[in-house]
Amino acid sequence: MKVRSHLSFQLFISKFMLDKGAKVQQEFGGPIMTVIGFEPELIENVITEWEDDLGNVLTGKFMEAQLETVNS
Repeated sequence: MKVRSHLSFQLFISKFMLDKGAKVQQEFGGPIMTVIGFEPELIENVITEWEDDLGNVLTGKFMEAQLETVNS
């Protein structure tokens, strides 16, 4: 049972279009963020990190469909 569960998890992970370290932005603008992880069991499954104007490091979770890759 564990093997099947692990295999399903790996297949789900491989469906992500984004990779860790990718630079992304919300589809309607906003700060440029770095993908730092994934949570496949959640709808908002892409974990991002960015720095605001004051130098604070922020993290957020987004649906992959809300994000676009950015060529930096």
